[in-house]
Amino acid sequence: MKMTPELKTRFLSATLLNIIIRQNGGLEEEFARVMAEMDKSSPLEQRDRMFVRLLLTTTLRRLGQIDDILSKFLKKKPDAVYVVDLLRLAVAQILFLKTPAHASVNTTVDLVKQSKFKGFAGLVNAVLHNVIRQGNSILEKQNSAELNTPKWLLKIWQEEYGVIEADNIADCSLEEAPLDFTVKEDPVKWATELGGIVMPNGTVRRNKNAVVPELNGFKEGSWWVQDLSASMPARLFKDINGKKVADVCAAPGGKTAQLICFGANVTAIDISKNRIKRLQENLSRLGFNAEICVEDALKWVENQKENSWDAILLDAPCSATGTLRRHPDVVLHRSEKDIDRLSSLQKELLLKMHKVLKKNGTLVYCVCSIIPKEGRLLIDEIEKENLFKRIPLSSEVPNEMISKNGDLTILPTLYKQFGGCDGFYAARLKKI
Repeated sequence: MKMTPELKTRFLSATLLNIIIRQNGGLEEEFARVMAEMDKSSPLEQRDRMFVRLLLTTTLRRLGQIDDILSKFLKKKPDAVYVVDLLRLAVAQILFLKTPAHASVNTTVDLVKQSKFKGFAGLVNAVLHNVIRQGNSILEKQNSAELNTPKWLLKIWQEEYGVIEADNIADCSLEEAPLDFTVKEDPVKWATELGGIVMPNGTVRRNKNAVVPELNGFKEGSWWVQDLSASMPARLFKDINGKKVADVCAAPGGKTAQLICFGANVTAIDISKNRIKRLQENLSRLGFNAEICVEDALKWVENQKENSWDAILLDAPCSATGTLRRHPDVVLHRSEKDIDRLSSLQKELLLKMHKVLKKNGTLVYCVCSIIPKEGRLLIDEIEKENLFKRIPLSSEVPNEMISKNGDLTILPTLYKQFGGCDGFYAARLKKI
């Protein structure tokens, strides 16, 4: 198949979309794998890599709307999933990325013609011209929150935050996330250097995309990429200078780096060898050291002495439904049943961490989810066991991040005017 750069990016996007939707592939892992394969034979320019990623994330975020639009012009989806995915990608380009319409149609039709499904070329051409003519008027009538969010997840958000706020949360999850940086020192200086602003919590935010390794300060290790929400849990410890702290489920290492900055002696634990490798690379660039342990958290904690840790940061396995703008594939791989399973695991981890934490030691529990069963309700249940006591937050974080019961609760709508946030929950607990 003869491939121009334009055709190659669309072909790779279709390949990845198929793996993510139908083979339960993870966006991050599959994107990295395919790009590594391309590097061996036909490397993509950086701008083409960024376009593939942008096209993929946009299509996944807007998949419900895209399929609804296509249903207006297709009596039946083609049996060829490759053709269906090319149509989805073309609609994303035409209606959401505002790629020139003729270019989107031409590249899509050319890819179909060069495949074994060339008999669909006429249909694809006709459908996309209908999208060009009528797509925007259909968009105006769509309910984006309902179309792009699984019913079970939207219902949970509605019950917890109300219908209007739930719709706002869903809509914020459709936006491209800004680039956030945690800096070692002088955020005002680095906001200028990086072309960004200083957020209320001290995070430096840049709304324009960038090739991160090419930015000022990267090689020198002056900062690291870390979403504003993810930067908050490590700040909930009061004084950990010189203390023995476990960062459980630590990779890719942003929170580990923060704990080291606060003077802690950190052990970083994670089950994934690949993610730990990334953590080690990040710490090396930053000039930081931590003890590294590649192990399942439940196995690790069983081998620890009782009352041996001053503090524990538990970034528990969770649904990750607060990170949909960064990881829109999450909703394809999650169901309501997963929440009960994850909640049970989270409780088990909390109870086992209690044994190895010193008396009056602090445990910060966090998840990148705003589902109550993974956050507020779980901690309510843990408190009833009389093993931990909630220590409400106060001046450690901006007031707008503190919930009624004193926990950290960040909705995607927070700082919407500056690009929003990942949904996040954290509680500070004291061993009793």
